[in-house]
Amino acid sequence: MKSGTGAPIELSEPSLTVAAVARQLGVAPSTLRTWDRRYGLGPSSHQDGTNRRYSSEDLARLLIMRRLIVLGVPPAQAAEQANNSAGAGSGEVAALVDTPPAVKSEGEQASQAAIVDILVRAARVFDQELLETILRRELAARGVVRTWNDLLVPLLTQVGAIWEKSGAGIEVEHLLSEIVKRVLAEPLNNLKAPLNSRPVLLACVGEENHSLAIRALAAALAESQIESQFLGARTPQVALNEVIRRVAPPAIFLWAQLRENADLTFIHDIPSIRPAPRIIVGGPGWLGTSCERAIYAADLASARSEISRAVGL
Repeated sequence: MKSGTGAPIELSEPSLTVAAVARQLGVAPSTLRTWDRRYGLGPSSHQDGTNRRYSSEDLARLLIMRRLIVLGVPPAQAAEQANNSAGAGSGEVAALVDTPPAVKSEGEQASQAAIVDILVRAARVFDQELLETILRRELAARGVVRTWNDLLVPLLTQVGAIWEKSGAGIEVEHLLSEIVKRVLAEPLNNLKAPLNSRPVLLACVGEENHSLAIRALAAALAESQIESQFLGARTPQVALNEVIRRVAPPAIFLWAQLRENADLTFIHDIPSIRPAPRIIVGGPGWLGTSCERAIYAADLASARSEISRAVGL
């Protein structure tokens, strides 16, 4: 680019202040100063007597540093890897989480706990890419049901407990919920040739807003090549009945997290159709409820099993 006089104009790279970088990384400014002093992870062009300004390459190294620490790598080792990562950007995240040291604990339970701890720390610093990469890897390795039971339920429970205890972190819970929804939607998007000719019906009844478990069920069904239709949270009886009449699903799954939403009316008022669908209920709200027309599924695996029988698998 040239100025009006024809002289070239040099476009300087945007630089970030300590406060701006700290916000992006989710760490305190004092942490950045410590990393600079101890490990040489400071601004690459900083001069004494001037304010620290970080380039995009500096930020990329710091991002790798923070991610490695989240993954359980000791700070000195993380700094060495970050300093040797010139030119590496966020695309390197898959390699970083390939075999994190914190997950090499002895025993399956220890490994699960370590992964949950990593996920909690990643959520608290708002590292969306790291969360999605780990969750996709675990879904591929464990499948939907085991990932839900082993990792996602403990993760969501811990994040919710932090918010309940401290009154802070509601934004972390919301961010995490959206990430989990997005990752769980991928098996549905990849379902090309379902084994059932008519989709099974999934719904949250009453005023039920908690829908992550039912989304996990939809993903688990898709993993088994079963197509489902999710009516969303707070499905009214009239909407449920109309879809049943039109679609004639082979199975109907009704979710209630809270006791007040487990209303037997939703089961009794389901219209009669032929062939009659298998009605399955799930969630803590239905626990202890008795109804001849419905089967209670205690967990995700049993819900998928009951639905698989209904579609003839």
